[in-house]
Amino acid sequence: MDGSVASTEEILPPTIQKLMKGYNKYLRPFFGNGPVTVGMSLDIASIDTISEINMDYTATIFLRQRWTDERLCFDGNKSLSLDGRLVELLWVPDTFIVDSKKSFLHDITVENRLIRIFPNGTVLYALRITTTVACSMDLTKYPMDRQTCTLQLESWGYNVKDVVFHWTRGNQSVSGLDHLQLAQYTLEDHYTSESEAVYETGNYPKLIFHFKLKRSILYFILETYVPSSALVVLSWVSFWISQSSVPARICIGVTTVLTMTTLMMGARTSLPNANCFIKAIDVYLGICFSFIFGALIEYAVAHFCTLHQPNAANAYMDGQEMQEREDEMNGIVTSIGSRALRARKREEMLSRMGSTSNPTPSESKEDINSSQPQTRCTKCMSTARQIVRCLNCCKVENPHYIDNYSRLTFPLSFIFINLLYWTYYLYF
Repeated sequence: MDGSVASTEEILPPTIQKLMKGYNKYLRPFFGNGPVTVGMSLDIASIDTISEINMDYTATIFLRQRWTDERLCFDGNKSLSLDGRLVELLWVPDTFIVDSKKSFLHDITVENRLIRIFPNGTVLYALRITTTVACSMDLTKYPMDRQTCTLQLESWGYNVKDVVFHWTRGNQSVSGLDHLQLAQYTLEDHYTSESEAVYETGNYPKLIFHFKLKRSILYFILETYVPSSALVVLSWVSFWISQSSVPARICIGVTTVLTMTTLMMGARTSLPNANCFIKAIDVYLGICFSFIFGALIEYAVAHFCTLHQPNAANAYMDGQEMQEREDEMNGIVTSIGSRALRARKREEMLSRMGSTSNPTPSESKEDINSSQPQTRCTKCMSTARQIVRCLNCCKVENPHYIDNYSRLTFPLSFIFINLLYWTYYLYF
């Protein structure tokens, strides 16, 4: 290895040979005299994919690092551009991407690295990297969600006493976002920050690039929301079909339920199977499925009532019979009430006669005991009459009215729930 380094130094120009003479790449600049300051900038070439299933994104970036090495100063006013393979002869920062799952350095046709040395000892080191970085996502409002992802750069072995990171131009240190085109997202905002990473081994410099993404909802409106709403409207067609057309109404109900189930399964294929996420699209599909299933249940109820009340005449006769029963019950209650009234008058008369002739205790007790059961019976009959009235109110006189009511209640309810849904997920 030493022989290969020596042979490499022999073919270098005299200026580079002079700089490399006595140079130790294993020691950082300003060793023992304070930390070395490393300025960084990024150029985002592309953001290829953003995966909700894996919760990560893949990006190709140009990472540029600048620092000053006093051992590389030379006379002149022009910079020296060196072959990227000569980076093995120099000290470079041990920068790494914190949340990277997989990264690689492009090497076609050669390794995409750049080394440039300025007369004052400033070194520019540039790399072209493609990396897959983890991004924690909150999918509760999917597909009307906004996500904030980060790209974090840290020093692996040098703590803040050895190396200090900073963005060279603040928020302007990251470029290439103006012409960036994403498939499902639009870039809302981006900014940079500087901090320190605290570990058991010490504090290390950290640079963070934040970018906010907003998902484009038009695709999901055309792919999911419009078809599911159309299925709900299709299920309402059965309200205008005669109740005697059993095959037609059952066919519409079952077909819309099965189609809605297929649509719900297809909408979940591109999302993580996590129970902790109840997404906005799941809520809407659940609402649509409930309305479609409700339309099927509505016909079952209406058909059941039709079997028990074949025509309106029977419904009318049932109402007449119910009225006669109520009148008969009222007569029973009235007769019982009159008996109680007579008993009360008799008791008053006996109390008045008590002043002239004292009745025996046994007679007074019999009168009181006879009036108490009559009072209890009156209360029970009144309660029974109220229960019969409530049941009579719930009774459907004409089953065809169920379809008439459904034609109005189902659309109005669906419109009202849609207003609540879109207001909540778009503005809260």
